Amino acid sequence: MADAAVKEKPADTAERELTDGFHLLIDALKLNGLTTIYGVPGIPITDFGRMAQASGLRVLSFRHEQNAGYAAAIAGFLTKKPGVCLTVSAPGFLNGLTALAHATTNCFPMILMSGSSEREVVDLQQGDYEEMDQLAIAKPLCKAAFRVLHAQDIGIGLARAIRAAVSGRPGGVYLDLPAKLFGQVMDAAAGQKSLVKVIDPAPAQIPAADAVKRALDVLKSAKRPLIILGKGAAYAQADEAIKTFVEKSGVPFLPMSMAKGLLPDTHAQCAGAARSTVLKDSDVVMMIGARLNWLLSHGKGKAWGDAPKKFIQIDIEPKEMDSNVEIAAPVVGDIGSAVAALLNAMGGNWPAPPADWIKTVTSKRDENVAKMAPRLMNNNSPMDYHGALGVLRTIVKERPDAILVNEGANTLDLARGIIDVYQPRKRIDVGTWGVMGIGMGYAIGAAIETGKPVLAVEGDSAFGFSGMEIETVCRYKLPVCVVIFNNDGIYRGTDVNSAGADPATTVFVKGSRYDKMIEAFGGTGVNATSPDELKRAVNAAMDSGKPTLINAVIDPGAGSESGRIGNLNPQSALKKK
Repeated sequence: MADAAVKEKPADTAERELTDGFHLLIDALKLNGLTTIYGVPGIPITDFGRMAQASGLRVLSFRHEQNAGYAAAIAGFLTKKPGVCLTVSAPGFLNGLTALAHATTNCFPMILMSGSSEREVVDLQQGDYEEMDQLAIAKPLCKAAFRVLHAQDIGIGLARAIRAAVSGRPGGVYLDLPAKLFGQVMDAAAGQKSLVKVIDPAPAQIPAADAVKRALDVLKSAKRPLIILGKGAAYAQADEAIKTFVEKSGVPFLPMSMAKGLLPDTHAQCAGAARSTVLKDSDVVMMIGARLNWLLSHGKGKAWGDAPKKFIQIDIEPKEMDSNVEIAAPVVGDIGSAVAALLNAMGGNWPAPPADWIKTVTSKRDENVAKMAPRLMNNNSPMDYHGALGVLRTIVKERPDAILVNEGANTLDLARGIIDVYQPRKRIDVGTWGVMGIGMGYAIGAAIETGKPVLAVEGDSAFGFSGMEIETVCRYKLPVCVVIFNNDGIYRGTDVNSAGADPATTVFVKGSRYDKMIEAFGGTGVNATSPDELKRAVNAAMDSGKPTLINAVIDPGAGSESGRIGNLNPQSALKKK
């Protein structure tokens, strides 16, 4: 027995004194507080996922990598820490890459970690399993891309990825992990020393004092000032400072869709219902975490009217200034520091904006709200968009803590204007890129990261991109209620193919019952044909906290081509002969 004990001892000692790539990556993630991974298992990362889960990390498996990536992206937006997505090599990497590019465009911090083929085989193009030079492909589509070849570099590799994702303007980062890396063995003590805890990964960027003074001088000179709040302001989590600044200025504000709720949409200064008027007639526009991209008509053209404009822009990225029009007062810094500096420099007797401008904005807002109100009260069957959204508007008002996920064409455009939001970061949607398919990934990520109930309002076309993830919602028993606005097609379900028997390109199966899908996975399905039925079904779902899918039957003729961005859809000027 004594001999047996002696023989066993070296094996135990060796096990204690060695570590490998699997464990080093897990330890590095834990050390930096990255405790949730969204992904799809498979070669070469299957065992890593199992081991990460066994170590106490939360590992959520999806049905498609793109949706896992969207979950990681929105996790980054909601937490200000990089959301982590884990994929297999080549095709899985490419699936995740769409979400990584989306995160970069939207300025969400995210890390896509993908297993990959070995360098020596890839570089000689010798035909490895799922061979692809993933690093080269990722580089143009994200903020930074790194490859780790040696176990002792895992700590520094992850540290670089974290810092790149959250510092300055946040974005997506790719981390390439060749298959051999995971099995590499090294001394455990040396491995532990190689890990890096990132210190102050997103240091404050303090704006220059003269830039702050210039911005306030321009704002003070305005006869018709406007503040535009963008999703960068929501990401900053400087909610109280922003609210105090807006209220102290007295200036009407226009929230971009993901900035809704920084101040309630029902706030006296909110000009959301007078958007056309304030964009056209304002003379000084201060943008806080908003960009003059296509969502704001690039700051020029008919939407902005003929009145001369001066722009003040607060952004952490210097290159954003003058991107489309001249910026009279650029303020470069992080939103929290910049708004704090503006508040400090305002003094105690900031002049109110001219009363006639406030009256003009308030009158137009109240007029538009009154005009819309009757349309939101109808109980038509089949429903139109306004009747259905009127119900959801009331439900969100009664449940301001719930997170609203929204995508589609008409479903997105109309919900953005109709459903008021009351708290920050409670509305998440397609953002800057305007992509379809974020719905279920966002819903899962939001439920996991916040623990709050989620109401996902989806067009039937948009839902199709990620619909299989309702199984994921059911598997993890998440408090997600999905409402599908089903009008039998893309934009409308009434198009006809005049040249043959195939359905028109924008038409789906008539009378589809999406509610039956979730029942296959143990969730609750409801078919709602009127606003009253929709109200009962959504309230029951939100009360239960159980996975629910409601098929909201919308008139196939409701909706318009391409929603509110039909002008971006080229039309043929030629007549068919």
